[in-house]
Amino acid sequence: MDPLRLCIALSPLAAYVLLLGLINLSSRSLVTTGGRDLAALALGISGLVIVGPMELFFPEVAVERFGGYVWLMLLGMYGLVVVLLMLILRPRLVIYNMTVEQLRPTLASVVSELDADARWAGECLVLPRLGVQLHVEPFLAMRNVQLVSSGPHQSFAGWRRLERTLVKTLKGASSPPNPYGFSLVFFGLLMVALITFSVVSDTEAVAQALEEMLRQ
Repeated sequence: MDPLRLCIALSPLAAYVLLLGLINLSSRSLVTTGGRDLAALALGISGLVIVGPMELFFPEVAVERFGGYVWLMLLGMYGLVVVLLMLILRPRLVIYNMTVEQLRPTLASVVSELDADARWAGECLVLPRLGVQLHVEPFLAMRNVQLVSSGPHQSFAGWRRLERTLVKTLKGASSPPNPYGFSLVFFGLLMVALITFSVVSDTEAVAQALEEMLRQ
């Protein structure tokens, strides 16, 4: 793989891995939605998509009319696909730097505040007043917990209210850094070093590959 394509493929991925590493090394919990989590992952693998499927199925005929702007159209189409997936996926909340044991008391407090009719059944939770049904899924390696919707009938307003309350309640919560974060930061920095070395060592190849990609 030439230096330019290596840079395109690994730069977003390195940024994504470094971000995950820093989040895991933080002592504060982070609450995000499944949509935002998916968007971050889509950005992280966008470089691999560009040098993979986009180049493989590149519309050569369109270049004759639009030139290098075809890449903007392809990136726009990729963005629209990601937005579509964000819209059709069922609601989900991801809580980083938190184990199930740590989250349980906080979640119980939040649930009692939001819905007095809430019911637990093992790892499943039903909040009838909010129109929310979910189950708890831990991810031990990354030390995060996901609250995943159960069933098709969900209230997005209820999920939004649950998210806001969790964010407010967990604002002062802290936990020890996740050692797994050090390996993520290491691999992220390793990719950055590899990209930098490849680009600096052969700038002419980068310029030539860029001209070839833009089909100018």
